[in-house]
Amino acid sequence: MKWTKKIIRTTRGDFEVFIKGDGPPLCVTHHYSEFNETGDFFADAFTKTNQVFLINLREAGNSAKAEQPHQLSLLETVLDLEAIREALGFDIWGFAGHSTGGMLGIVYGIYFSEKLSFDVIVGAAAREYMTFSEDCIYNEQHPQFEKMQELMENLKQPGLSAEEKSNLKIQRTKLSLANPDKYDDYFTQDIRKELSAVRLNFFSRELHVFDVTRKLGIITAPTLIMCGRHDVQCPLEYSVEMNELIPGSTLAIFEDSNHYPFLEEAERFGEVYQSFITSHIDK
Repeated sequence: MKWTKKIIRTTRGDFEVFIKGDGPPLCVTHHYSEFNETGDFFADAFTKTNQVFLINLREAGNSAKAEQPHQLSLLETVLDLEAIREALGFDIWGFAGHSTGGMLGIVYGIYFSEKLSFDVIVGAAAREYMTFSEDCIYNEQHPQFEKMQELMENLKQPGLSAEEKSNLKIQRTKLSLANPDKYDDYFTQDIRKELSAVRLNFFSRELHVFDVTRKLGIITAPTLIMCGRHDVQCPLEYSVEMNELIPGSTLAIFEDSNHYPFLEEAERFGEVYQSFITSHIDK
C-alpha cells in the first residue's frame, strides 16, 4: 500500500508529509532523504503500530525552501518539526529516526522532550562519529574506508545511467550490512527515495562541530536506543554512550546487524519496539 501525500501548512512554511498506518502518531524523518509515495524501509517498520508521518524536511521534495542556510541545521529542523506537530493538532507525538534521523531525534529530545511521547534512536550518535572511531567506515583507519570513498565519488560522476547509479548504491549499502549476501532478502520493496544535495552538503559541514553529549542528561522523554553490533556508520560505542547519559533510556543491541537492524533482524526489532512501548507508554 502506498503512502498518502499531504501538504501541511505551518507557521514556518509548507511541508510535504506522507501518512500510513493506524495508532498513536509517530513522526519519522531523515536529515537529508527525500521521500515520496513509495515510502521508506525504516518508517514501514512502525506502520503496524502507529500512524506514521514521514516528513520531507525543508528543501526536500515539495517542502518549503530555505531562505537562509542556517534553516538547514539540526536545531532549525527540529523547530520545523514542532511547527508541523502543531499544525497537525497533536499535543504530543512520538519520534523515530535512523542514522542522521536519529541525530535529529536526539536534538528533539534535548529541546522538546515534553512534546514527545517517546523517542526512538537507531544507529545514531550524539556527536561527530568519524574522527575518533576506527570502527567507523568514514575513518581513514577503517579497512573499507577507501572502498566507501571510491563508491561515493563514482556516484557523483555525471552521465551515469540509472542502472549504473543503482548498482553503485547497492554496493555502498552492502558495506553497511552484516551479511551483504542477504541484500536481496532485505530490500524487497520498490522504494525509490532520493536525497537532498543541499541538505547533505550543509550537514557535512555541521557534523564536524556536532556534539550534544553534555546535554543528554536533560532529555526526559522515554528513549529507546537501538544499534547493530557491527554498525560501521555510527558505531555501537556511540549508542552505549547515549544510553549512559540519557536518564532512564533503554539500549537494545542487535548482534547480527550492521547499520540496518530494522531489516537485518526485523522480527526482533519489532519485538523490542513493542516491548518498549508496552512498558513505557501503554500503562
